[in-house]
Amino acid sequence: MPTPILKSRLPAVGTTVFTLMSNLAAEHGAVNLGQGFPDFGCDPRLLELVDEAMQAGLNQYPPMAGVPALREAISAKIHALYGRAYDANTEITVTGGATQALTTAILCAVHPGDEVIIVEPAYDSYLPTVQLAGGVPVTVSMRVGENGYSVPWDEIAAAVSPCTRMIVINSPHNPTGTILRTSDLDALAAIVEGTDILILSDEVYEHMVYDGQRHESVSRDPRLAERAFVVSSFGKTYHVTGWKVGYVAAPASLMAEFRKVHQYNVFTVNTPMQHGLAGYMRDPAPYLELPAFYQRKRDLFRAGLAQSRFTLLPADGTYFQCVRYDGISDLSEAAFAQWLTREVKVAAIPVSAFYSRGTESGIVRFCFAKRDETLKLALERLANV
Repeated sequence: MPTPILKSRLPAVGTTVFTLMSNLAAEHGAVNLGQGFPDFGCDPRLLELVDEAMQAGLNQYPPMAGVPALREAISAKIHALYGRAYDANTEITVTGGATQALTTAILCAVHPGDEVIIVEPAYDSYLPTVQLAGGVPVTVSMRVGENGYSVPWDEIAAAVSPCTRMIVINSPHNPTGTILRTSDLDALAAIVEGTDILILSDEVYEHMVYDGQRHESVSRDPRLAERAFVVSSFGKTYHVTGWKVGYVAAPASLMAEFRKVHQYNVFTVNTPMQHGLAGYMRDPAPYLELPAFYQRKRDLFRAGLAQSRFTLLPADGTYFQCVRYDGISDLSEAAFAQWLTREVKVAAIPVSAFYSRGTESGIVRFCFAKRDETLKLALERLANV
């Protein structure tokens, strides 16, 4: 009997660079500043609240859209921070992490042949998800210079066609650490005005914006919010990336379509975590204090790197720091990241991995969401490069 042959839906996709670099770091005993997760725990109070929910028997399926108390807390937070009142019943859905939210938004909105504009470098799930939906990814590269990365809105406007269905944006931006400002949202609003183009706004690092600057959520701008899926992540905000709990906010008409897909690709998200998060969100301090928490780590890391031969790029948001290494090596980004992991014992991620065509700029990305002692050990090793 012949062996079934499966034709790949994603023939160009292999093991992610994050897995490869984390495995290499483990193999060589390197400090892992590659993959973006903390090496410290969350607030014990959050764990207590989840345990209380488990012990109270809240362990069965919750409502498909999420525990009502959590959706109400999310709605209240968005309204307090950004001024938009999303209806907790019809416009907020709790998801199995932000990636599932992003995937579901694309699958519910993008039809075969639809074009989706993606700004690169980009989080690695956007492009293959568009392809899974039968859509056509249209990539536009950010400009990078002495002042870091910026979005070329003129090129995005030029990339719009009658087939454009969606524009994907990400702020604060992974991997570059840049943030969108009011002028950026104005430019985006001008591009989509008078069209039926949707916006998918990845805002998982919304509470990591530094130096007194403000996160410009798409939720804040009525011109954009009315056509946008806005995605965020409890894992990033509360240092529990392994819980895989996120959410999406969108107008009721968009959310109705989102939930049609959501109910079949995940249906519900783990119940006790949702109840624990709902209770924890009664106190806004943990997310309001997050910018100061991570800015101190950013500043510690940048001060140490300033003594090295790396060239620092701006890091206005996220917990990532990008650096040029042209004063050290002329290796490709992937080769340099591997050399750094093997020989210097510090793992980084090549920014070229965030481009569909592997665009090279001589830049790698470090993650500073680590304990101070982890960062100091990495800096000791990087000082000798």
